[in-house]
Amino acid sequence: MASGQTIETATEWMSVCAVDQLEPLWGEAALVDGEQVAIVLMPDGRVYAVANRDPATGAFVMSRGIVGSRGDRHTIASPLHKQVYDLETGECFTSDDYTLPTFDVRVTDGVVQVGLGRSLADRDSNAA
Repeated sequence: MASGQTIETATEWMSVCAVDQLEPLWGEAALVDGEQVAIVLMPDGRVYAVANRDPATGAFVMSRGIVGSRGDRHTIASPLHKQVYDLETGECFTSDDYTLPTFDVRVTDGVVQVGLGRSLADRDSNAA
């Protein structure tokens, strides 16, 4: 099964849940290395992990966001003010002011695992 990320950069992983415990198009919250993470399974089998904290409000609600797509991009919208984010990159489609941190994620032997350490957004911003 493919993950939301195309390149696995994490060296340590934390098992979160069995992939068959996830409902497509519904987010689930998990605590990963002390950080709240929203896990999302798409109908095509891709799994994404993003910060559960809404970048616009600071509320821990993204696991209850509205999951969908824009073109070929899988998205999640904040349930509060409806900012729409790309689940793979964290880019906000509706405002340049916000980015949703994303995390390495993979499915191994039917178990969803999230990479430990900095989010992909943090790594990208420090890659200069």
